[in-house]
Amino acid sequence: MKILLVDDHALFRTGLRLMLERMDASFELLEAGDCRSAFDRLDATPELGMVLLDMQLPDMPGLEALSLMRSRYPAVPVVVISAADDRPTVLEAINRGAMAFIPKSSDAEQLENALRVVRTKGVYIPASALANPLDAGESAVKATLGKKSDSLRTMGMSDREIQVLELLVQGLPNKLIARQLNVSEPTVKAHVAAALRILNVRNRTQAVLAIGRLKYAFS
Repeated sequence: MKILLVDDHALFRTGLRLMLERMDASFELLEAGDCRSAFDRLDATPELGMVLLDMQLPDMPGLEALSLMRSRYPAVPVVVISAADDRPTVLEAINRGAMAFIPKSSDAEQLENALRVVRTKGVYIPASALANPLDAGESAVKATLGKKSDSLRTMGMSDREIQVLELLVQGLPNKLIARQLNVSEPTVKAHVAAALRILNVRNRTQAVLAIGRLKYAFS
C-alpha cells in the first residue's frame, strides 16, 4: 500500500516513516511538507491507499485541507494526526470525513491499531473522545448501544443498508454512494434514513460514534 505522509516537520515525518516501516515492510511511503505538495502527490498517484494528514500546515488550515481531500479524492481514506486532540477537534475532523484521528501523543501500538481499523474500512476514534460524557445530541446513541447487540444485522439492518452505512461512514456523499452501488440517489437517501433510524442517531458523526462504540468492523 502507498501511504502519503503530510506534515511540515521533516523530523516528524522521518519518525513516522520508521514506525510505519517497522509495522509493515510492504508500505510504500511518500512525503509532502505542505498541502500544495500533497495535492500534487495525490494527482500523480491514483493508486494511493491512504493519507496521514497533519492539522497544522503552513499553506492551508488542516480541516479545510481535509474537506478538500475528501471532496476531490473520496476513495482515498484520510487519517488525521494532530497535537490538538480535544473532543470538538476530533469530532469536527470525523464530521469532515476523516477515517481516523490519531493524537501525536499516541504510541506505536495505538498507531498500528488505528491503521488496522481503517484498512478494514472502519473508523478509529481515540478513547478520550469516546469516553467523554455525551452531549444531548448523542444521548440517543448511548441509549441504543445500551439495549442492542453489536451486530448491525441483529439490530435489524439489511445488507444494503449496511453497505450504504459503510460508505456514509467513509464520508462519501449520497451522489457518490448511488454511483458506487449503481442505485438512484433517492434510494440511497431512503437507506441512509433507515440505517440512522436503526442506530437511533441523526447524522454521520453520531453514526461514526455509534459504530466506534459498537467496535463494528465492516467486512
